[in-house]
Amino acid sequence: MTVLEKDTVLGGAPATLIPSFRLDRKAYDAEIDVLARMGVEFRTGVEVGKDTTLDALRAEGYKAFFLGIGAGVMFYFNDLWLNVIGMLLLIWANSFDSADGQLARMTKQYSRIGRILDGLSGDFWFATIYVAICLRTNVTSEFFSQHHWVIWVTAVVTGICHAKQAAMADYYRQFHLYFLKGEDGSELESAADLKSKLAELSWKHNFWKKLTLTFYTNYTINQEAWTPRMQALRAELKRRFPDGRIPQSFRDAFRAKSLPLMKYTNILSFNWRTIALFASLFLQMPWLYFAFELTVLNILLAGMVIRHENICKTFTKELEDGKY
Repeated sequence: MTVLEKDTVLGGAPATLIPSFRLDRKAYDAEIDVLARMGVEFRTGVEVGKDTTLDALRAEGYKAFFLGIGAGVMFYFNDLWLNVIGMLLLIWANSFDSADGQLARMTKQYSRIGRILDGLSGDFWFATIYVAICLRTNVTSEFFSQHHWVIWVTAVVTGICHAKQAAMADYYRQFHLYFLKGEDGSELESAADLKSKLAELSWKHNFWKKLTLTFYTNYTINQEAWTPRMQALRAELKRRFPDGRIPQSFRDAFRAKSLPLMKYTNILSFNWRTIALFASLFLQMPWLYFAFELTVLNILLAGMVIRHENICKTFTKELEDGKY
């Protein structure tokens, strides 16, 4: 793994824009040193697009790229124009992410590691945004400046909810695509299969691959734990159709019931989150974004899970009765 840094100082925008009394530079350098000792290579003074290109990096053997943009850092400042710059950077970063995903599906060059890195990229974006909101709120809000811990605890709880919302929205989307396009058009995984692949890897010889697959396996296990009736349906489908040839009549019937829920998966994804985030910034009350995720999005998540589980229960009963 190699980090290319445009500046001569490692750390990017946090290291150059956040004042020293807010960010302990020694602690920051210590964290970078830990990464270096883990084998991460750092190259400073390298601007992608000027000093090198993605094609050149591919020729060097690199297979995956993460484009990091300091949009979240711009949300730290209590200046609307800087916030707007951050908004534009965030939209720009997401356009790269969306284009990359579409190209991968169109060219059938997607992979599990690409899916893992894609998810991690989104987590990094929002983690930066959360930290910026907390630092800003503790400076600009009279209440939070007197109770610093409140916004940080709120951010942690919101982050946990955010991760669950995004995971379930993705899981239901992939399950729907499975019945729409089959295995080739979906990235639906099985925790049992992932555990088998994980057991074949060695920490000594496949450290990074096993590490990423370990996180991804736990991610899938948590998705399955939240959807017991979906897992019962998958098990019944495997019992009834061991060759994987699920009748088209079942596919059509399930998609018809599942399709209305897809609008909820879209709301729980990037676009509506950013609309709420931008609105809170325009109102100069960024903490409102946390309130939005904790209330509106959690209510949508609960409704989506309950409805989808009921749909799966109905179809499992129909399969057990010999239908299809």
